[in-house]
Amino acid sequence: MPIRYDADLARFEAACTVEDALPLAEWLEATAAPRVDLSACTELHTALLQLLMAAKPMVAAGPEDAFLARVIPLPPTGP
Repeated sequence: MPIRYDADLARFEAACTVEDALPLAEWLEATAAPRVDLSACTELHTALLQLLMAAKPMVAAGPEDAFLARVIPLPPTGP
C-alpha cells in the first residue's frame, strides 16, 4: 500500500494513486493532529493533493522529488 498509517503519521511511498484518496480522507478526518511524511513519494494523484491542501496536515518530511517539492504547497515542517 502506497500510504502507511501510524497513529498520527501517514507515510507516502512511491506512486500514490486515486485509490488511496478515500482511506486518506477518512484518516485525515479521524486524526486529531495529522502529520505526513512525503519523503519517499515519487508520484501523487491530484485527488490526494487536494485532500492535503484542504486538511493542511503538519509536514514531517517533504518530498525529495524536485517537481513534487515545487507543486505541493503544504505548510512548512513543524517542530
